[in-house]
Amino acid sequence: MLPTKKEVEKAYKRVKPFVHNTPVLKSSFINELSGAEIFFKCENFQKMGAFKMRGATNAILELSKENRQAGVVTHSSGNFAQALSLSAKNLGVKAFIVMPKTAPKVKKEAVLGYNGIVFESESTTESRRLEAERIQTETGATFIHPSNSKDVILGNATSAVELLKKHPNLDALITPVGGGGLVAGTALAAEFFGVNCKTFGGEPFAADDAFRSLQTGEIAFNKTTNTIADGLKTHLGDINFPIIKKLVSEIIRVEEEEIVAAMKLIYERLKIVVEPSSAVAFAALLRNKKAFQNKKVGIILSGGNVDLANLPF
Repeated sequence: MLPTKKEVEKAYKRVKPFVHNTPVLKSSFINELSGAEIFFKCENFQKMGAFKMRGATNAILELSKENRQAGVVTHSSGNFAQALSLSAKNLGVKAFIVMPKTAPKVKKEAVLGYNGIVFESESTTESRRLEAERIQTETGATFIHPSNSKDVILGNATSAVELLKKHPNLDALITPVGGGGLVAGTALAAEFFGVNCKTFGGEPFAADDAFRSLQTGEIAFNKTTNTIADGLKTHLGDINFPIIKKLVSEIIRVEEEEIVAAMKLIYERLKIVVEPSSAVAFAALLRNKKAFQNKKVGIILSGGNVDLANLPF
């Protein structure tokens, strides 16, 4: 059964004191270029630099007092590792984070900076899962999945809820698609707080599992993920996929050079830092301009945790 409007509203009120109500930016140049009126919801300005702070915070707040005392555990090499660590720190909860040995040093240091307790594993999904299970067994900590968790999805929905409360007449919302937690949450917000507002996902051709999942009606996986959008290499889950199947209109695939071009435009025209995964949603709109002509479109800029020494332009 899909989450209800009441559940989304409760999540919005629950996380409100703990997250930033991020700004919405516009650019007349970008509007002319695209033929649409675009509202960029800047989750790159969120605490720890990404929307994932919302889902992590909501998931911890939903735990009982006893469960909070035992702590939380997740496996992530990216933004969710940081989000869960910071959310836990803010709420006085221990966070055990399983990260692959190959994770960049800067990401491990960020997690440690937020008081996350890091455990290293091999880089396979199975290895990370087993290590998280071991920690769960030994500590009694609650496992929180980065994207395939109802509480995380409801928390993620709050970004689009904020946007729709400010701009209720949007025709469409677009987000990047990785594990599916953001697009599922955004689709719920569009369904309950929008007026005939459709939800679209943007995804690289090089990691198009969500596109194929919608085509076949079954969760697909990627054999290769050779994309600059490193936050979008994960696959959908059994909790978010039913929401996506029912409420997401289309997944639009984009080429690597289109991601780079969109990212560059955001830097040049909005004067803000976004990571490649963030730019995928904007790239999807630019690739499919006809579909969004004269429409009011909200784009969730998912995060700004980019390695500035490795910009693609």
